[in-house]
Amino acid sequence: MTETRKVIVDGTEFEVLIDGEGTSWSATVEGKTFQIEIPDAAPMAKKKRSGSGKKKKSGTVSANIPGKVVTVEVNVGDEVVEGQVILILEAMKMQNEIQAPVSGTVVTVSCEEGQAIEANIPLVVIEPIPEVE
Repeated sequence: MTETRKVIVDGTEFEVLIDGEGTSWSATVEGKTFQIEIPDAAPMAKKKRSGSGKKKKSGTVSANIPGKVVTVEVNVGDEVVEGQVILILEAMKMQNEIQAPVSGTVVTVSCEEGQAIEANIPLVVIEPIPEVE
């Protein structure tokens, strides 16, 4: 199991990538990896999920930072699958593929190629496929 944790050592905060199982672990801090043996380690408890099932994902797609729309890969009415590239945005001189967060039907496209966009503004809305219980 791999996870990233923040730890404080002598008052200094570090971000640590922890990977391992049982008594053998590795911890990567600032690019350096350390091997750790914990002889009496108990298995890490799995994180409990609240609720009774999967978290419902939003079909609203927005950018975390301002940028420029390079291409729009979908149109209203298109069927998309989770993980499919639906937009390419340029932000901070890098092109970023924006993927569909859910499978479903595109109901709104609020941007066009070449358009400058602000952060956290809805760009595409996908109506998720209803889950069968």
